[in-house]
Amino acid sequence: MKLLFHHGAPAVGKLTVAKALLRIVPGRLMDNHAAIDLALTIFDFGAPGFWELVHDVRCSALDAAAEHRVPLLVTTFCYAEPDDRVQFGQFEEIVQRRGAKLLPVFLHCSREEALRRVGNPDRVTRRKISSGEHLIRELDNYDLTAVPRPDCLKLDTEAVPAELTAHYIASHFGLTPAST
Repeated sequence: MKLLFHHGAPAVGKLTVAKALLRIVPGRLMDNHAAIDLALTIFDFGAPGFWELVHDVRCSALDAAAEHRVPLLVTTFCYAEPDDRVQFGQFEEIVQRRGAKLLPVFLHCSREEALRRVGNPDRVTRRKISSGEHLIRELDNYDLTAVPRPDCLKLDTEAVPAELTAHYIASHFGLTPAST
C-alpha cells in the first residue's frame, strides 16, 4: 500500500488535488473531514474526547487500509508543527509496521489565495472552515508546515491548476494511471 499524505493549511486545495489525482490513478480517498464528521455525531467540535476520537478513527482506518493492502490511499490533513508530530509519527509507524509506503505531499498557496478560496460554497456544504476570520485565526495560531521528512514533496497550488498538480504528483511518485 501507498499512503499519499496531502497536507497543508485550510483552503490550499488538498481535497481538490486529491480528487484530481484519483481521476487519473486508481485509489481511495480518506478525506480529513470523514473522521471529523464522525466525531461530530457524538461530540461538539473540540469537546473533551472529540480529537481523541478523530485520531483513533484515522489510525484505525490507516491500519485497516494497510492490512487489507489497499493499493493507494490518498488522505488529507492540516499538519501543524509541533502539535501533530506525535500523531504523524503514529501514522508512520502504522505504515512501516504494515510494510506500506508513506508519500508526503505539502500543498501551499499564499494567504491571499487561501482567503479567496475559503468562501467557496463547497466548503460550507462540507462543514469546513469557510470564513476569512476563522482561516486567519488558524493561520496565525498554528505552524501549518510540511512534515519533517526530507522526501516531502512541496507544491504551490496557486501557481499550478489542480489537474496539473495531480499529474506531477503521479509522475513524481511513479503512480500508474488507470487503464482506459
